Amino acid sequence: MATDELVKTTTGIAAHGAARLPSVDIDSFNIEMKDEDGFLGDRASKGAFRDILERWRKPLRKSGEDPFGKEPSDEISKKTLDAILIGDDTEAWAVVHSAIEDFAQELAYVTRRFLKSKAWAKTERIVVGGGFRDSRLGELAIARTGIILKAEDFKIDMVPIRAHPDEAGLIGALHLAPSWIFEAHDSILAVDIGGTNIRCGLVETGWKKAKDLSKAKVVKSELWRHADDEPTREGAVKRLIKMLKGLITEAEKDGFKLAPFIGIACPGVINEDGSIEKGAQNLPGNWESSKFNLPASLIEGIPEIGEHDTAILMHNDGVVQGLSEVPFMQDVDRWGVLTIGTGLGNARFTNRRKENGNGKDRDSTENGKKKSKADKE
Repeated sequence: MATDELVKTTTGIAAHGAARLPSVDIDSFNIEMKDEDGFLGDRASKGAFRDILERWRKPLRKSGEDPFGKEPSDEISKKTLDAILIGDDTEAWAVVHSAIEDFAQELAYVTRRFLKSKAWAKTERIVVGGGFRDSRLGELAIARTGIILKAEDFKIDMVPIRAHPDEAGLIGALHLAPSWIFEAHDSILAVDIGGTNIRCGLVETGWKKAKDLSKAKVVKSELWRHADDEPTREGAVKRLIKMLKGLITEAEKDGFKLAPFIGIACPGVINEDGSIEKGAQNLPGNWESSKFNLPASLIEGIPEIGEHDTAILMHNDGVVQGLSEVPFMQDVDRWGVLTIGTGLGNARFTNRRKENGNGKDRDSTENGKKKSKADKE
């Protein structure tokens, strides 16, 4: 069976990288904006913050008064920087706060460009995730960015993502699945693929407690830092299958009613057939090859879960991380996500569900546009 045929006949739920999901319409994702200095996202990444920190340390280093000593800026841990924010070393505190302020200005500049784009028009709230958010300095930078934008009369809220960034990409995978799956099953498998790590998780839906999935949680997970091992593409897939099979065994042992569904968050632009058009350059091997299809490879390794054919849906990692916020975004219509990591992931959503979370489409809007009377009829 051909690869593309295999993916189509075994998912049967929605296309990979779909623009319409059960809870939201995805208005845009993975936009790569540029200015005269290059890609905008590079101005608000983890690396950008480290570069800013280094700039503030340079004049102090020349006078021999650098509070961080000889430690390179890109090796100072977030934990160390957070400790400085509540410590007694005022000079170190001032350096970190200066870096936070400059980074917030950069993030505000990038966010401003997104908000002025057609795809992000009328955005009411932006959730910020990614590894940088998992720190006090990240939270301060996000809050400061929100203040800068409000001072410029942008009616926008900037908030940190609720779930831990390591778990948001797993929890968000629930929102790739159709709601009928949750009636007979209490958990799914999820995969979050990054340029450094691959994380697999068993995600409990909590559907009986909250049908909007607001009570979902990661009950088991396994992390593989593939960047340390430098595997081949085939080796990475083999390891991923092994990790998933291990979670299936644990789910059965612990009495979970595991759905025959795997949700995958992966960097890049995901095509309908599960191939990756671009943006996967940091993954092991060539994942953008026309001969490679991750969902098909996983189905070949795990054709069934329980007594049912395995269904897989893969989407962009920024999208999936943002989807973890769906239950908490029902008081707005249009919202976005920015993920601060190696680069700056981005996606914009329009809610489809009513506030009571009953799964029905909104009557008055679609992709942020008012429906005419004729459309309703």
